[in-house]
This record gives sequence, C-alpha cells and structure tokens, in this order.
Amino acid sequence: MKALDLDAVKAFVFIADLQSFTRAAEILDTTQSALSLKLRRLEEQLGRRLLERTPRQVRLSAEGAVFLDAARSLMGAHERAVASFQEERRRLTIGISQMIVGSELPALLRRMNEHDPNLLIEMRVAGSRDVMQAYEEGALDAALVVQSDNRRNQGETVFTESFAWIGVPHWESRPGQPLPLSTQGDSCSIRAAAVRALDEAGIAWTEVFIGKGAAVVGAAAAAGLAIAVLARRTAPSGTIDLGSVLSLPPLPTQEVVLYTALNDRRSRNALRTLTEAFKSLSVV
Repeated sequence: MKALDLDAVKAFVFIADLQSFTRAAEILDTTQSALSLKLRRLEEQLGRRLLERTPRQVRLSAEGAVFLDAARSLMGAHERAVASFQEERRRLTIGISQMIVGSELPALLRRMNEHDPNLLIEMRVAGSRDVMQAYEEGALDAALVVQSDNRRNQGETVFTESFAWIGVPHWESRPGQPLPLSTQGDSCSIRAAAVRALDEAGIAWTEVFIGKGAAVVGAAAAAGLAIAVLARRTAPSGTIDLGSVLSLPPLPTQEVVLYTALNDRRSRNALRTLTEAFKSLSVV
C-alpha cells in the first residue's frame, strides 16, 4: 500500500469528529467537494468505507471507528513534528461558562491540541458573569459565555444551548412533596428561568443542592438526590431528560456568545476550532 495522504487523513478526522462536511470545511478552509474527493480517495486506498453519509447525517462506519484512533494519532504526530520548527509556543487564555462545560471537556482540549500542538491553553471555568468581568478587565484573551442580555451584540453568537430537567431514569416524585432541584444558585440565569417556569406552571419546588459547574450539579442528579437544571450536553452518564416523564415545563434555550479582540490568524483559528467542537458536541 502506498503512503497515506496526510491531508486526506486529516480531513477524515475532522469530518468524523464534527460529524459534518460543512463544519470540517470551515475549519480546514476548503470546500465540501474538496473534502469529499479526499475522503473518497482515502477510502479507495484503504479499501474500506469509513463514513456513512445521508442527506442529514454523517457518522462513522464500523471500519471507520476502527481507523479513527490510528488516524488521530498519525495526525497528532505529524502536527507535532511540523510545528516543532515552524511556530513558537503561544499562550491563549480562555474563559468558559461553567454552565456549558461537562464531560466533553477532554474531547474539546484534544481537538485544540491536534489543531495547534504548540498552543499553550489556559482555560478558566467560572460563572458567565465572572468570566465576562475577567474578560473586561483584560485577564482573558477570549470569553465563551451564556448570554441573556443585550450585551451579546458586542460578541459573536456561536450556537444555541438547550437545557433540560436531568435525573436518573428510575427517579420518582414523592406525592405531596415539592420537586427537589439541583442548580448553580441564584446567579445562574437558567436557574432563574427554570424556577419561573415552575412557578407559572403551579409546580412546587425546593432547592436541595447548589453547586458550581455542570459536573457538580449533575452529580446530585446522578446520585438520585434531585432533578438538575443542566444543558443536555453536560448531563452525566446514566441520567436522562425527565421533563416529559414528570410533566415539567420546557426550559428556554440560551445563546452562547464568543467575545475576543484577537485578530491574528492563529488565535482566531484556535477559537474557531473550539467553537466548532462545542457545536458538534451540543445537543439541540
């Protein structure tokens, strides 16, 4: 077998990770047709079908799933080898709302490292208000926050996050008892929307757990102690959306907005990789 085309392997990895030819083309600064051609040639060379494509979905085939880890390792080694002589180490400090960071964080970091191995990422996770304050004080290069006020016209809306009532599948409400909630506290905008929706629906509630960060709030739900108000994407393993099961009111979506004053190509490409990864991992 001839040596693999590294550009084709890279295209496959990005398409597989993002589950989209469109998003992969945007990050790689090329066209969907060019990516399709690279992928077809790679599949012909390997003699394997790597992706299953329909008009609405792109997903790995069984053989593609086997090849993905090896392809990712190959690209990582290649990027590190090339970057060792091409670019100096660069630090990028990013603040991200704790409301939207869950178990997918390792995948996000992996994608950014694959994109630019010489990029030193300093990530600060906090409430959206704290992140914005740090950004406005100049402590952050970029901020990715859940934004509900009109300040978002100064930033770029990158995707819409959906929220849900998260709990364990076997959870049952207790007759005559208020709905126990796990939230991120009074300062959380989605918590405010959730309790307002419950009040309007005439559903009694009580806060039994307050935590900072989706992982902490979700832990109370995973333990069966409460119903957590969380972004669906950040729900811990073993939990489900119980909204329809418990006849709870729907929760509003919220925009996730990127703020940055950086204009250099390297930084903007890194941030685009991050936001596109968030999009692909977001459940809307």
